[in-house]
Amino acid sequence: MKTLLGGTELTQCEEFVYLGGVVSADGLCDRDVDRRIGLAAGIVRNLHSIWKTKNISKSTKVLLYQSMAQSIVLYNSETWTIKEDQKRKLKTFEMAVLRKICGITKRDRRRNVDILKELQMEKDINDVLQTRRLTYFAHVTPMDKDRYPNILMHGYTHGRRVDLEVDQGKRLDNITEDCEELNLTIQQASRLANDRVK
Repeated sequence: MKTLLGGTELTQCEEFVYLGGVVSADGLCDRDVDRRIGLAAGIVRNLHSIWKTKNISKSTKVLLYQSMAQSIVLYNSETWTIKEDQKRKLKTFEMAVLRKICGITKRDRRRNVDILKELQMEKDINDVLQTRRLTYFAHVTPMDKDRYPNILMHGYTHGRRVDLEVDQGKRLDNITEDCEELNLTIQQASRLANDRVK
């Protein structure tokens, strides 16, 4: 069936950018993650001379990375339903930048943990993403149940479209995993989220 607007036929598109994020017909966030990494990689390339210079401390370079590149990658990331593949891509991107800051390459065989420790970074990019996701969860959970952010976070889509690769009814999977890492159930996290002080 054709959809018309003012006599013009509207065509179905597979993806589009809305408010800085890629919205895909398949409901996945892969393209958004890839696009964000690509945008941040451009910034990192433009700052090539900054990473190389000896006149700027490593701690200042880390702050530059966090404010100019990491923030671009993680824009709107609270809403991502992310899998291990995307986590690896994020980690790979971050470690490439941190190696530039340290003035080393992969051939130097330095462990990621040691690089993070040298740069005094307590959280890697996936830890920052987890914190942002849980903060957003704590912000949305106390909302009235009929508000759209709450409906979207806690709601389930029943059934399965044949052309989708994933079950759309698993919106809280990442938050559940985050809570398990903190030894919390999703119900305990919800109760904590309703207590603003805690």
